[in-house]
Formats: sequence, structure tokens, C-alpha cells
Amino acid sequence: MSPTERFAITPQAPYYMVSFSSQRFGGDDGYGEMADRMAELAARQPGYRGMQRVSASPTHSG
Repeated sequence: MSPTERFAITPQAPYYMVSFSSQRFGGDDGYGEMADRMAELAARQPGYRGMQRVSASPTHSG
């Protein structure tokens, strides 16, 4: 396999990737609804390619 075959096939430039992370403490306070709304708005943007979400149970130490 050549070095260039190791990479994903991407659309013609320009294209953008946005990353968002957060730490949640305490109550949910509407976070889920806001995340759904953010995904809805993102999907309307020209050139939108998709979205991935990852979440985990919070762990606290110390």
C-alpha cells in the first residue's frame, strides 16, 4: 500500500471540520435539546457531510 492510499478520499478543497467538546457537571439543564438543535442547524449548512457524537458517563477523581 502506498502512503497516499492510507488516507481517506476527501472532497475537493476547501472543506472544514469542526470539533466540540464539553464536560458536564450537575444537572442536564437542557443540554440534550441544545445538542439536537445544534445538529439540526449544522445539517442545513452548505457542504455538510455528516456528524458524529461520542459520549461517556462522567467520572470524577480527586
